[in-house]
Amino acid sequence: MSHRVNDDSSTWETTPPSGDGPAEPTSRFSTSGSRASSYEDRSSRSSAYEEEDPAPRFRKKKKKQPFWKELLVIFSVALLLTVVIQTFVARVFVIPSASMETTLHGCTGCVNDKVLVEKITYLFNDPRPGDVIVFRGPPNWTGGQEPPNFVVGTLQDLGSMVNLSEPSGTDFIKRVIAVGGQTVECCDEQGRVMVDGKPLDEPYLNFGGGPRQQESFEKVTVPAGKLWVMGDNRNNSSDSRKHGDPTPADGAIPISNVVGKARVIVIPVSRWGTISDHNPQTGGK
Repeated sequence: MSHRVNDDSSTWETTPPSGDGPAEPTSRFSTSGSRASSYEDRSSRSSAYEEEDPAPRFRKKKKKQPFWKELLVIFSVALLLTVVIQTFVARVFVIPSASMETTLHGCTGCVNDKVLVEKITYLFNDPRPGDVIVFRGPPNWTGGQEPPNFVVGTLQDLGSMVNLSEPSGTDFIKRVIAVGGQTVECCDEQGRVMVDGKPLDEPYLNFGGGPRQQESFEKVTVPAGKLWVMGDNRNNSSDSRKHGDPTPADGAIPISNVVGKARVIVIPVSRWGTISDHNPQTGGK
């Protein structure tokens, strides 16, 4: 005798054994319907996941920027770096003046030296005797001419480096001879300039092959915060001696006008080298 219980998902069947003896039921439980449903559920969930978040087999390549845009970015970065470096670190100057011959070339008919002027040193220390400095000329040096604004001045300097424009007429390069509080006069019996009554040791001087004679000038005490500057081509230099207006002491230039210290000749290549900062008051020591 068999008893069967059916529902939607399973079948339970009990069958007595044949023959004599106590009946030991044998059972069989079937879940074929449940398995099919489970498989269908998993299949539907997988399909839904694939439809909602498809994983592309290949990614599209990013579109390359036009060459002119890349060039514009490179130019802008280069210009920004140039401005930052020239403002805070160093700058190349061209000053076509024969006043520093032969330390620097600036003579007519020759290639003017282009010098690298370093600015960091004077952030911490004042110029000292012997330093070759670039400075903005005060009004009595420039005849009242005002220096160009920063943008125009930078473009002008860049152009002068490749001979496309004239250098600024308000920048000068000279050697520091004395500082504030010192007295300068000319000259002793050997034609040497004296500072605080002591003759200077100036091996860099150029007299054009002539006798060692210098134009005399009035004894002057350098005002505090100023520098007395002169050219190495001593008799062909318009320097502190020439710009004393209204008094000789007014020929000194303010320390605040100093741009930086001339360190290296960068052009022409044949004259590469450092620029001497021999201290004339201590014999170079």
